[in-house]
Amino acid sequence: MKSIKKIDCIGLIEYRSVAKGLAAADLMLKSSGVELIFSAVLCPGKYVAMVAGDISSVQEAERTVHRNDGEFILSSVVITDVNEQVFAALSGTGHFGKLDTLGVLETMDAISAVAAADKIAKSAHVDLMEIRLARGMGGKGFVFFNGELANVKEGMSAGMKEIAESGTLIAWSIIPNARTEILL
Repeated sequence: MKSIKKIDCIGLIEYRSVAKGLAAADLMLKSSGVELIFSAVLCPGKYVAMVAGDISSVQEAERTVHRNDGEFILSSVVITDVNEQVFAALSGTGHFGKLDTLGVLETMDAISAVAAADKIAKSAHVDLMEIRLARGMGGKGFVFFNGELANVKEGMSAGMKEIAESGTLIAWSIIPNARTEILL
């Protein structure tokens, strides 16, 4: 993932077509003052792009691709005031001290995992460890986070509420006194 200074807002879009997703990412960059900070081909044959910029630019980029190729979009989200832990967790470099209580939230798509992770980090005193996006996982997303039991419960509740309306929650687990050997 590309590193940029201060991020006001991110927009994520997930396409069911790699070809249309690549064209959409290019269109987002050309249509507004956003910067591409992450893009990837995901399983099974999907494409996800994350852009960053000021709120109006990100919203305009999202509107533009919805107008252009909306039928190929699986999901999209605009997140303002993104928690900085999200970026480290996306690259698998989230830091945590001792493994205490492990929270794992599993979603049907990549976008929901990022939206849930941001809400988890904003709502509870937890450490985001990793956000895994759909590579080799049939299009799923996972959020791994750590903290004291009460905080993990609070974060899990907030993350589940964030994606409840989308219907993308598959499963979740809260594992007190988790053993480090179970980490994937």
